[in-house]
Amino acid sequence: MVWEQLINGITLGSIYAVVALGYTLVFGVLGIINMAHGSIFMFGAFMGVVATSTFGLPLPVAFLVAVVVSGALGFLLELLALRPLRGKKGVSHLAPLISTIGVSIFLENLAHQLFGAGNKPFRTSFSEVSFQVGSITIYAVQIVIFIIAVLLMIGLSFWLSKTKAGRALRASAEDLDAASLLGVNTKKMITMTVIIASVMGGIAGILVGMAFNSVTPQMGLSMGLKGLAIIILGGMGNVRGAMAGGLILGLSETLVVMFGESGYRDAIAFMAIIVILLVRPQGIFGSSTEARR
Repeated sequence: MVWEQLINGITLGSIYAVVALGYTLVFGVLGIINMAHGSIFMFGAFMGVVATSTFGLPLPVAFLVAVVVSGALGFLLELLALRPLRGKKGVSHLAPLISTIGVSIFLENLAHQLFGAGNKPFRTSFSEVSFQVGSITIYAVQIVIFIIAVLLMIGLSFWLSKTKAGRALRASAEDLDAASLLGVNTKKMITMTVIIASVMGGIAGILVGMAFNSVTPQMGLSMGLKGLAIIILGGMGNVRGAMAGGLILGLSETLVVMFGESGYRDAIAFMAIIVILLVRPQGIFGSSTEARR
């Protein structure tokens, strides 16, 4: 029982971490909180439902559909809601935040119109595949979710540190004006960042659908708030911090359900985050000098 709950916590934490990676990327480059990220995550989940349940497509194709649609939503978000505000005189620093909130509300209402207000089942035969290790039951989808989360974190860290595009993105994150003077196409970097972050949100959406066999238009808000809490816990703009923060929150919620009252799951998990931040205000992997990655 304990081991199974720990596995559930790691699975949930892995999903949280993938969501938080998207937040971390956008904050690291643009310095803004993208409140539309949770809604793009929700759309990714629904693309999985449409692909597998409506059209009967295999799961890998559903992942591809979610990646394409969430990436397109990220492109439109940057083009229509963020780019017009960037660099303009007299625009409040809160304007991009408000703009992404507006996009989030629009996407949630759009999902209501397209998919209905209720829960939609996410049924795949893969979700039923399980292994028995002694008295512990491990589902294949739990292993896949953890592997995907780790691969995304390793891949993102490698891309940021070892590739030319990744270094250009890091330079843009440090100082957009200086990066532009050094020849970096900062507009392209910003667009690429929002698209990659949105794709991660879409992938996380499908993972949630696979893990819980159900998706709903309201799921974006709560997941978005948790993703925001995780990047604060792990250290703003820190890739490793996003992964660690996601696992801590996922395990905290699972342990609260196992040892306490499930109704207090969110409250106690967030209380744990507050306690950690009281001890280390800059987050687990953050630093007082704002050094990143």
